[in-house]
Amino acid sequence: MFEFIYWLLSYVVPFLAVLTVIVFVHEMGHYLVARWNGIAIQTFSVGFGRELFGWDDQHGTRWRISAIPLGGYVRFVGDMDAASTPDREVIAKADPELSKRLFANKNVWQRISVVLAGPVANVILTFVILYALLLGYGRYTIPPVVGTVIAESPAAMAGLEPGDIIVSVDGYTVRGFEDFQRLVATSPERPVTIELERGSRLETLVLVPEATEVEDRFGNAQRIGRIGVSRDVAETDVTLYRPSPIEAIGMTSEEISFIVQRTAAFLGDFFVGRGDVEQLGGPVKVAKVSGEVATLGIVALINLTALLSLNIGIFNLLPVPMLDGGHLMYYLVEAVRGRPLSTKVQEIGFRIGFALVLSLMVFTLFNDTVFAHLGILR
Repeated sequence: MFEFIYWLLSYVVPFLAVLTVIVFVHEMGHYLVARWNGIAIQTFSVGFGRELFGWDDQHGTRWRISAIPLGGYVRFVGDMDAASTPDREVIAKADPELSKRLFANKNVWQRISVVLAGPVANVILTFVILYALLLGYGRYTIPPVVGTVIAESPAAMAGLEPGDIIVSVDGYTVRGFEDFQRLVATSPERPVTIELERGSRLETLVLVPEATEVEDRFGNAQRIGRIGVSRDVAETDVTLYRPSPIEAIGMTSEEISFIVQRTAAFLGDFFVGRGDVEQLGGPVKVAKVSGEVATLGIVALINLTALLSLNIGIFNLLPVPMLDGGHLMYYLVEAVRGRPLSTKVQEIGFRIGFALVLSLMVFTLFNDTVFAHLGILR
C-alpha cells in the first residue's frame, strides 16, 4: 500500500499536474479565439470520458472536468464529436441566428485562426515560463573556451584546438561552454557547423558528433553526440549571468527556436534510419520523467512543463487529420481551391488520421512498457 501511494505521489500526480496545465492552455487558445470570432461553443472539457463535475457559463458553454485526465477538447455547437467533425444535420437545421455562429459556417481564415490558436497558446506558455525563469534566476555559465582535444576524435580531425573560443554552433550563439556541450550533444551523427575565434581571426569548422549512449542521474539511457573536447572548470570560472529584460526576449526566442529545430531533426532521423526508438516516449515515459524531475524541485518541474508544452504544440501541427495540423491542412486547401474538400474525402482523411494517431499511441505505450521492463531487468 505504501509503495502504491509513493508511486502515485511521485509519478502520477506530477504527470497529471503538468499535463493538465498544458492541455488547459492549449484548449483555452482555441476557446478564446473562437469566442473572439463569435463562434458558439458547446463544451470546454479537461479530460475525456464521463463528466466528474461541471457548470454552465452565461454564454451557454459547459465547462467540465472529465474522468480520463489524458487530454481535453473544445467542442463547438454543430460538431458531431470532440474531433470537430461537422454534424451536417444539426448545421442544416440551425436557425438563422445560430447558423451564423456555427464554426462550420465561419470563413476559412477564421477557422484557420481558431485551429492555430491552440499550438500558438502552447508556444506562448513556453515563452512566458522560460522568460520568467531566465529573468528570475539568471543562468550560471563558464567561458566557452576549449580545454582538451582528444586525439583522433571528431574535434581533432576537424581541426579544433585547445584555447579556441566557441562563438556559435549551427548559427546559435554560444554564451558559455555549457551551450557548446548542449548544442553538440543534441546532434548525434548530424553535421554541425562551429564558428570559433582563434587568436584574432574567426574560423568555421564542420564536423559530425559521434553517437554515444550515456546514463542520466536517474539511470535513463540517453543517446547524445560527442566530439572529444572538454575543459577543466575552476570555481572562479563560474559566473551568474543576468540578462536585461530586452536581452532575455532574444535569448528566450533563440531557445525556443533551438528546441523546435532539434525536435524536427530528431523526428527527421527516423525517416533516414538514424532514429533510436528507445528515445520515443508516450504517457508512461512522460509520467516517469515528470516524477524524476519533480524530485529536483518545483522550478525543474515548471521548466519541464515549458518544454512539453512546446513539443505538444509542435506535434499538434503535424499534417495528420485528427490533429490541429490536419484541420489546418484541410482549411489551407480550401483557401487555395476556393471551396472545401468533399465530405467523403475529409471522412477518409479523418479515419486515416485516427489510425495513425492510435498506432502512434499504441507504439509509444508498448515502447514505454518494454524498455521500462528491460530497465528493471538490468
